[in-house]
Amino acid sequence: MTLLSMTGFGEARLEQDGLSLGVEVRSINSRYFKLSTRTPEGYAPVEPRIESLVRKFVSRGSVQVSLRVVRELSADDFQIDPVVLGGYYRQLNELSGELGAEAFTRLDALLTLPGVAVERQRASSDVEQRWPLVQETLTTALERLRQMRQEEGRAMAQDLLEKCADVAAQLTTVEQRAPLVAEAYRQRLTERLNKLLGEHEINIEPRDIVREVGIFADRCDISEETVRLRSHLAQFEAIMKESQSGKKLEFLIQEMFREINTIGSKANNAEIAACVIEMKSAVERMREMVQNVE
Repeated sequence: MTLLSMTGFGEARLEQDGLSLGVEVRSINSRYFKLSTRTPEGYAPVEPRIESLVRKFVSRGSVQVSLRVVRELSADDFQIDPVVLGGYYRQLNELSGELGAEAFTRLDALLTLPGVAVERQRASSDVEQRWPLVQETLTTALERLRQMRQEEGRAMAQDLLEKCADVAAQLTTVEQRAPLVAEAYRQRLTERLNKLLGEHEINIEPRDIVREVGIFADRCDISEETVRLRSHLAQFEAIMKESQSGKKLEFLIQEMFREINTIGSKANNAEIAACVIEMKSAVERMREMVQNVE
């Protein structure tokens, strides 16, 4: 089976050349593909590449990608603003004169004041140079996401097959019971008419009963519905072996419900009605699972 769940999680870490990268990818079910990204400042230009890479692994579902990039800092990453530093220096010396305190001359003590030492803005070329590392880390996280989705998909496939078998078993009971419905109706009708007409000494021709039973049998015939339902079950199991089968399976689930409801409304039998309830319960469980299939 190649079913893929739309729910999964994958993460990856990479440390190289003074860089520490972390990627987390989460996905949940959705009717269509939807991507949201959280990236550090300056990484907006590579977000289209991130989406292109994600689409290679995910075709349907709501996906969130979080990218963290931390670089070891060095002295070259900061520059001193001489205007801000000069302003602090002059103000402190003016205050020293006014207060009669010793003149303030040490500049290194001013470096921790706000705005004196500022981090250099990284050029866009830095982000371009880092993209291969980001791509490698993101690919690893996506592979782990796919692995989790495959594992959950295998569990879902097993459960879906069991539910298909449950529906098929109930359908077999319905098919065995269906031919007996008309005969039971004929017996009940004959008994009622004999009792009613006997009280009034009236006779009724057997052919009239046969005609009435025939009309009833046509009205409650469910052979077409049972054949179609079996066909849907076979198609369902076949489509489960395909990739990206979620939408097809959802359609078949709707058709199964349609046939089961028709069987329930036409059968006019308590035992068949009980089987219909069991089949609807199983198909409803299948519908819930299929909504999470890619």
